[in-house]
Amino acid sequence: MVKRVLVAIFTSAFILSTYQTLICAELILSNTPALIYFSPRGGCTEAIVVEIETAKSEVLVQAYSFTSAPIAQALMSIFKKGVKVQVILDESQKTEQYTAATFLSNAGIPVHIDAKHAIAHNKVIIIDRDTLITGSFNFTKAAEEKNAENVLILRNRDLTQQYVENWERHREHSERYARTR
Repeated sequence: MVKRVLVAIFTSAFILSTYQTLICAELILSNTPALIYFSPRGGCTEAIVVEIETAKSEVLVQAYSFTSAPIAQALMSIFKKGVKVQVILDESQKTEQYTAATFLSNAGIPVHIDAKHAIAHNKVIIIDRDTLITGSFNFTKAAEEKNAENVLILRNRDLTQQYVENWERHREHSERYARTR
């Protein structure tokens, strides 16, 4: 009996440690350029738009709340220029008013809904797999004008690759958005 319990404990520990390595990464970031913005009215939205406009091949987005017209317009603009754009949003975006889900989807941008998690609380934009935008900043007007938020823009391919892999995991279990209203 004790032997079975020990085998079960070690097996569980191995499985848990293996799972952790799949969703956890440790990097030492040196010589990583970073831009840091704070809101309210700290230029977060403008900085995000400027970065999006530099995209040459691909932009991947994960957002909890996304109602920012300037950010949505920037994504649509680069998409029309041939940049691949894909978006994953929290399930709440299916029913919220004034969400970017419908706007982007109607523009032809693939929008997916993460319905697997209680809240898909990510705020991530990955540009050309070497620039990462993240922080507490929701992609909303309120985040720019009223909330205490932060945005980090980091240029590090190894770091960004971890976010790409996480984005792809979330994409695998997301459903394609279809306008329901």
